Amino acid sequence: MHVTDDAINSPATAGPAESAELPDDVRRAVFVVIPAYNESARVGEVIREVRGHYPNVVAVDDGSADNTAAQALAAGAAVLVHVVNRGQGAALQTGIDYALRQGAEYIVTFDSDGQHRVADIAALIAPIREGRWDISLGSRFLGGVENIPPGRKLLLRAGVLFTRVMSQVNITDTHNGLRAFSRRAALRIRITLDRMAHASEIIDEIRETQLPYGEVPVHIRYTDYSRAKGQSGFGAIKILFHYFFKRLTDY
Repeated sequence: MHVTDDAINSPATAGPAESAELPDDVRRAVFVVIPAYNESARVGEVIREVRGHYPNVVAVDDGSADNTAAQALAAGAAVLVHVVNRGQGAALQTGIDYALRQGAEYIVTFDSDGQHRVADIAALIAPIREGRWDISLGSRFLGGVENIPPGRKLLLRAGVLFTRVMSQVNITDTHNGLRAFSRRAALRIRITLDRMAHASEIIDEIRETQLPYGEVPVHIRYTDYSRAKGQSGFGAIKILFHYFFKRLTDY
């Protein structure tokens, strides 16, 4: 598929009507990668919910101090463990590499704290399966969001503006961990920023690959639990530092 510069800067959007259940053979080709750090309270429940529809779940325990790995294993996931905490970006890349080695045709990244809905996975996969694009980016601002703190919403809006200026990619939701990749895209995108700045790095990688992508409306659920683990203002500053340092060292 040929993609013009205009298509890259203004991605297509998939509508909510594409959320129907996928055929069994497609669901077996989907690998759902779930990074987790000290998530023993929720990770088992999240994995069991995902595995009710998608049998291939890869949980990456990123150096947790609790029994996250044991909970994930008991819930039926393939579990990979980082000996030390490296950050979500590193955990995602570990999981993606494993999924590719296992023959995944589609890879979905999915949070471990219960914010994401399993029902949205099919909507992310559908346009990739249909050949419309290779990368689906979930957008809460095209879909829906429950109980988002005002400060968090402001940070996310600022992140979108930052991405549009720095990466020249016109999307509506930058730091959304719910994404899907074709095998071709997963092989070409490499996450090198270990921590939360990986979300901005992925957008840069998408631009560089020139692969077609689009946004899909998804629904995000903020709870007391997920809000307590959310990104702070200081954390956002650290993300910017890591991201700019990476860009400077690339030149």
